[in-house]
Amino acid sequence: WLKHPQVLKEYPRHYETNEPVPDELVAKLMAAKSFNQGFEAIEYTSCALLDMAMHQLENYDDFDLEKFEKEELERLGMPKGIIMRHRPAHFQHLFSSSHYAAGYYVYLWAEVLDADAFAAFKETGDIFDKDTASKARKFIYSSGNTVAPDELFRKFRGRDPDIQFVLEKKGLTGSSN
Repeated sequence: WLKHPQVLKEYPRHYETNEPVPDELVAKLMAAKSFNQGFEAIEYTSCALLDMAMHQLENYDDFDLEKFEKEELERLGMPKGIIMRHRPAHFQHLFSSSHYAAGYYVYLWAEVLDADAFAAFKETGDIFDKDTASKARKFIYSSGNTVAPDELFRKFRGRDPDIQFVLEKKGLTGSSN
């Protein structure tokens, strides 16, 4: 919600004048919001794919992390001008227990769910729609582990999550959002 023009015009205020954000500044913020998103998607996705590949190995005897990283990024076709957001040496928390195994991609999946859920509000024409908010509260925020998360999302949206919304949010589809 923070980056939505309706929010930017209503809530942030100048600390001395209490004036809302000027339209020109909101327009500049909207024009810049997709800057570098393709680059960031590749640098982050490469980490997630490398993480999953490492967790699929059955034998770590004589494992050479540097060699594995190089070969896996070549296999993925990693562009030479883009580096990974986090190198495998930073993945310690992903190997510290089975609860986080191959879980780096979960951050990307959370973005998919977030963008799709926000789209439910945008589809009503009111990002503060009370009925949609009540549905989100009922099926997302207050259900906890009482029902499988994928089932709860289906109850909220009436379908499985759709990646299209996060692609639009990041400006990677060519359509405006």
